[in-house]
Amino acid sequence: MSLKTIEFKVENGVGWATLNRPEKINSINSVMLKELNTVLNRVEGDEGIRCLVLTGEGRGFCAGQDLNDRNVSAGAERVDLGKTVEEGYNPFMRRLYSLEVPTIAAVNGTAAGAGANIALACDIVVANKDAKFVQVYSNIGLIPDASGTFMLPRLIGMARAKALAFTAQPVLGSEAQDMGMIWKALPLDELIPFVTEMAENFAIKPTIGLAYTKKALHASFSNDLDTQLDLERDYMQKCGFSHDYQEGVKAFLEKRKAEFKGK
Repeated sequence: MSLKTIEFKVENGVGWATLNRPEKINSINSVMLKELNTVLNRVEGDEGIRCLVLTGEGRGFCAGQDLNDRNVSAGAERVDLGKTVEEGYNPFMRRLYSLEVPTIAAVNGTAAGAGANIALACDIVVANKDAKFVQVYSNIGLIPDASGTFMLPRLIGMARAKALAFTAQPVLGSEAQDMGMIWKALPLDELIPFVTEMAENFAIKPTIGLAYTKKALHASFSNDLDTQLDLERDYMQKCGFSHDYQEGVKAFLEKRKAEFKGK
């Protein structure tokens, strides 16, 4: 792939997408949004990619929307932000949230606005303990987008979600771990080695089972118990007929390492 704002590589079954506009703290412009979708196209179309990691180049993960990418100067014609969200962020967020391989955000530094919410939409978030998560929208009269109003209350509860959205108060990685916003906070020099080990472990696991686990967990927010139990039955049936389940049981009985095919 020829990309201008993202570096993408595949190593040991893991796709690494590094946001690469360090001079702008990897803020998102229209080109980057298109290229993020290009990355998902590659992941979805390549059976050899069985985990996706998102991270940032330089001192930050992502500072959110690049305001210089929109003409919002005094006296200029007003931009239809609903249109830009519908055509830009929403398609990508839907795809990222439902991607059939595990997704990990390795948050190396500041994650603000849409940058924070893209990270939080990944399956697992591991951050530099000194990184900052900031819902900056209230400072300029906007609402959290990129699934922010969906993810935050589910991760940390409504009271904290409202407080962070209203105040734009930064949350350190270590604080985000304590409040359940993210999985783990680490010193910066431990971040990438930890994520690499986790991602490469996912890449050799039976990722079809992980995909159905993700779907079932997501559905649980809107299902009642009976509906969720029916869904578990259906997904268990699908997993039970898969090569990976048969291989896992066979390898266990034969006391050898399983060779899973994944997605």
